[in-house]
Amino acid sequence: MKKLLLVCFYLGFVFSVFAQDEELIDTLEEGLEPQDTTYWDAGFSIGLNFNQAAFSGNWKAGGVNSVAFGSIATGKANYAKGKWSWDNQMEMIYGVVKNEGQEMRKSNDRIFLDSKVGYQVSDHWSYFGSLNFITQFADGFDFGGDEPVLISGFFAPAFIMAGVGMEYKPNDNFALRIAPISPRLTVVNRPEIADNVPENYGVPIGSRVRTEWLAAQIFMTYNKDITENLSINTRYQLFANYETLAFNTIDHRLDITVIAKITEWVDVTFTSINVYDIDMDPGIQYSQALALGILYKVGNKK
Repeated sequence: MKKLLLVCFYLGFVFSVFAQDEELIDTLEEGLEPQDTTYWDAGFSIGLNFNQAAFSGNWKAGGVNSVAFGSIATGKANYAKGKWSWDNQMEMIYGVVKNEGQEMRKSNDRIFLDSKVGYQVSDHWSYFGSLNFITQFADGFDFGGDEPVLISGFFAPAFIMAGVGMEYKPNDNFALRIAPISPRLTVVNRPEIADNVPENYGVPIGSRVRTEWLAAQIFMTYNKDITENLSINTRYQLFANYETLAFNTIDHRLDITVIAKITEWVDVTFTSINVYDIDMDPGIQYSQALALGILYKVGNKK
C-alpha cells in the first residue's frame, strides 16, 4: 500500500501541472484573463511493452517458453521565472518475466525522484539546492542457489541525498551540478537482508539508517532529442564521503534511457543502470533491458 500511495502522489503532482492547460482553455472560453503558464515546462510519458515466446515440445532448435512485461513512466515539471528556477523529475521503471518452469521474476526495477531550486548568477552558472531519492518497488532475490535469497526491497536500500553548490548549464541539454556539501541517508528497513548481504549497503548491522553528513556530490545530466523519433536521457552521479575518502570508496552511478519511436504509438526502449558502490559489492554492477511496446506522451510545450 505504501508503494501505491507513493506512486499515486507523484503521478498526481505531475498531472496537476498538465491540468493548467485545461484551466487556460476554460478561462478563454469564459472571456476571463487567462492564467500565465508560460513559466512551466511540463511533460509526462508512459510506456508499456509485452514480449512472448513459445515453442513446441519437439522444437529441435531449443528454447524456453516465456512471457515478459515491462513499463516505464517519466515526468518533468520545470518552472523558470527571472533568475529563479525549480526543476522536478520523476522516473519509474518496472518489469517482470516468467520462464517456463520458474516462478515470475522481475527484470527491471527503479524509482528516481529529483527536485532542484536554482538561482542564476551568470549566463551559465547558478547556485542550487537539491534533493533526490532512489529506491525500488519490489523485493529482489539472488537465484544462484537452490532457493531464492532476499537481497533487496522497497526502502532496502533507499538513498536520500541533498546537495548545495553550483550548477553549470550551457544549454537546455546538458547540466552539471557540483555540490561540495551533500549529506546522504542510506535506509535499509529490512534487518534480515544483513544475513544475505554482509555489507548491508553500508548501514551498520542492527541499525536501519546510515547518515553521511560530510560528503560531496557531482550530478550530471544529458538529455537530447537526437532526431524527431530518437531521444536519449543520461544521468551520472558521483558521491564521495570525506571521512572515508579513497579512490575505491567513491560511488558512481550511470543511468541511460534511449527511446526510438517507430510510429506515433509504437516505440523501442533501451534502459541501462551501471553502479559502482563498495558498500554494495566490490565489483561493477550493471543491468540493461531492450523492449518493444507502446508509448504515450503529453506535455505543455510544442
